[in-house]
Amino acid sequence: MRVMAQIAMVMNLDKCIGCHTCSVTCKQAWTNRGGVEYVWFNNVETRPGQGYPRRYEDQETWKGGWELNKRGRLRLKAGGRLSKLAHIFSNPQLPAIGDYYEPWTYEYANLLDAPLGDDVPVARPRSLLSGKPMKIEWSANWDDDLGGVNEHGALDPMVAKVREQAAEKVRFEFEQTFMFYLPRICEHCLNPSCVASCPSGAMYKRQEDGIVLVDQDQCRGWRMCVTGCPYKKVYFNHRTGKAEKCTLCYPRLEVGLPTVCSETCVGRLRYLGVMLYDADKVLEAASAPEDTDLYEAQLGVFLDPEDPVVRREAERAGIAQDWIAAARRSPVHALISRHRVALPLHPEYRTMPMVWYIPPLSPVVEALTETGFDGEDTGNLFGAIDTLRIPLEYLAELFTAGDTAPVRASLEKLAAMRGAMRPGLLAGGTSGPAPVDEDIARSVGMSGEEMYALYRLLALAKYEERYVIPTAAVGDARRLEESVLPDECSLDYAGGPGMIGSGPYGEGSGAAPPVSVENFHVLRDRQSADAPADPGRSRVNLLNWDGRGHPAGLFPRRTDGTGTTDRTDGMKGTGAAPRPPRNAHDADDEEQR
Repeated sequence: MRVMAQIAMVMNLDKCIGCHTCSVTCKQAWTNRGGVEYVWFNNVETRPGQGYPRRYEDQETWKGGWELNKRGRLRLKAGGRLSKLAHIFSNPQLPAIGDYYEPWTYEYANLLDAPLGDDVPVARPRSLLSGKPMKIEWSANWDDDLGGVNEHGALDPMVAKVREQAAEKVRFEFEQTFMFYLPRICEHCLNPSCVASCPSGAMYKRQEDGIVLVDQDQCRGWRMCVTGCPYKKVYFNHRTGKAEKCTLCYPRLEVGLPTVCSETCVGRLRYLGVMLYDADKVLEAASAPEDTDLYEAQLGVFLDPEDPVVRREAERAGIAQDWIAAARRSPVHALISRHRVALPLHPEYRTMPMVWYIPPLSPVVEALTETGFDGEDTGNLFGAIDTLRIPLEYLAELFTAGDTAPVRASLEKLAAMRGAMRPGLLAGGTSGPAPVDEDIARSVGMSGEEMYALYRLLALAKYEERYVIPTAAVGDARRLEESVLPDECSLDYAGGPGMIGSGPYGEGSGAAPPVSVENFHVLRDRQSADAPADPGRSRVNLLNWDGRGHPAGLFPRRTDGTGTTDRTDGMKGTGAAPRPPRNAHDADDEEQR
């Protein structure tokens, strides 16, 4: 047993209202710079729909993820080293800008500066890539709220898969249509195919928390990672020539804050916590012979933090006590392994994703209520799960590689929770936990205590219960404190009399600050400034660059025709933590890289 820890996320799709607040705040925090106008580390898709980029789930076209070869061993769907070498200068399996969308702005100046006349001035769209006028034909939210479903609905790859066995259930007449929202970020997989696809070794999985990052100094812009990621959550910055992706807001996690998308989520549907897993079992689980076995196989990789043997092995592996304690209180572990209501997104890609989803039950409840029946009654709900317009087959294609049994089990537990808690909540006047209908709880294999724990986690959990994050900053506090030079003024806080340089504890408190501290104190000012970023005051990297100017270290040295250099080189702020040695399970042998 080789115990490792991973920060994971669960999203409760029952609560997502499709407001896109998470997408907008992520965009503002991470991709508001030049070269990434089209990039959405977090996006919210309406299902059914083609997704973003368009039809990203069609791996026969995009060749993402892993597959089993004839010997039953894992290989990249896009091919091994020889195939990558043959296409290293021309990768044919890449979404084009039309599959994402060509970002645009509007000629707002035309509205303000147009002379008085009979014509009404308009702000025509102009491409942010070419600067030329353009016609808007597609965007990241083109399918939003089933927009154009009659024309585009059948293009959803999941609809195409379930057409044969559920043709009557997947129809796009207005009165038959179902929909729900699916927020997506990078999955930060246990077996990431993007890492194995990178020829330059720039992509890596952090050993301490499992977050997958891109080393900007190492990246050579081959874009094999874009092909290798089956979720298409790696993007190419055409301005810097580097790959970028969701970082799970690791600078925030390191100081004990949840991700930006979690912090700003209106529906409070996201949960963050620690999962302990056995790294020695990852390869075996990802190599399960049948796609429908992958969900149970990945559950078998996760470890129970209440097991004394697991805790002892975790300590032996160097996992800190606060991480082990966080794993014991983890809401993610409770939803995935204990209550088993959360499911992985497309386990058939064999990447072992670590962002899981609770399937939506609300459309069933709403449809029942509209027919005149009690939508919260357990008997009605159980019968409706198989028969109403939200097909189990469609959900199963998303979350369990086509196996409807785990989806049905999850929905039945959610339905039972509503029915079991309802009598006690309606009675009112109780001090303490509301009573639970034990018979309903037993019908889905749960005790009354377990049912109440699930109810509390999904309906009542407070901030500190939804986000159980051990902080890296606590362990580094002594080292950072000792980094302050003794002969410097103790009043060197921001704006204070001792402000003489740049450091983590105010100006002049030492050498270059940790990126987690730097981003919260420097990025805030830099994003609201009117002037370009000033590389003289502090480091500039992809995490805090405002997209203006040419900071040293971000761009290569370039010489014009006269021999003078117009871009300097010096600082190398990469925006990523130093890369540790790769985990042994990242690639077992040449075939599995």
